[in-house]
Amino acid sequence: MRMPRFFANAVSYVSEAMSRIFGLDDDNYPATGVQPFTGDKNSQEKTN
Repeated sequence: MRMPRFFANAVSYVSEAMSRIFGLDDDNYPATGVQPFTGDKNSQEKTN
């Protein structure tokens, strides 16, 4: 009785892993890319 349960658990484990690998993406990350720098001006301006 232990062997069929072992194989059922093994098949379930592998099938869950394959569904995560080949399934739809569930990532909810924000869009990223090159962002232009609009930083603050230097508080101490050069005086020559």
